Amino acid sequence: MPQVSPWRSAGRTDCGKVRARNEDAFLDCPQQGLWVVADGMGGHQGGDIASQLIVASLAELPTQNNFDARVESVSRCLRWLNRRLGQELTVIAGHADSVIGSTVVVLLMEGNRAACLWAGDSRCYLWRDQRLYQLTRDHSLMQQLIDQQQMCATQARTQPQAGALTRAVGASDELTLEVLEWVVHPGDAFLLCSDGLYQGLSRDLLGGALQLDAPAVALARLFEAVLSGPARDNLTGVVIRR
Repeated sequence: MPQVSPWRSAGRTDCGKVRARNEDAFLDCPQQGLWVVADGMGGHQGGDIASQLIVASLAELPTQNNFDARVESVSRCLRWLNRRLGQELTVIAGHADSVIGSTVVVLLMEGNRAACLWAGDSRCYLWRDQRLYQLTRDHSLMQQLIDQQQMCATQARTQPQAGALTRAVGASDELTLEVLEWVVHPGDAFLLCSDGLYQGLSRDLLGGALQLDAPAVALARLFEAVLSGPARDNLTGVVIRR
């Protein structure tokens, strides 16, 4: 008999109100303890190819018996995809100098162990003990300005190219992934999301949704809130809880 997952999860993506196509993609595999959100780089031809390739490739990874081996397998796969997107697929776009890339945020869980791997500005949030924690740090020029120039977020947001990414799959010859590991507590809930979702929401609204017991209901609340506004970008989210 198939193993029953201790995790309940739901994923959803939407084009939003402005974009003609959806360059986001997600993976919702509670049986494997694997969840992914990828956001194709806006404005670049083939962003949807990149995000869908990332999700499809991670979904096909062979099962590993060891959690550390699973984390390494995901990392190795993303580095391989970085080379493939950088070398092969630019030819498909028809321009040798074109970039086909995507952000990625991956959540792996097994027992009480969890790991997050990411590149770019898609995020992982944790809801624990009535508090919201942003586990990932954006790989963006805006975050760099905040960290290195001691700017506040409001100041950094007004700088030229503030939304530009400093890391993404397919954006440079070598992919540097950030990895965070922690111990899962009973009652923890997680949200993986693209910037099109979190940019339109306050922390209070994010936390309020993650308090809800059913992942699909939590997602519905988040999407309803964003889609009631301008929703200028594609939006994607995956909510996970025991």
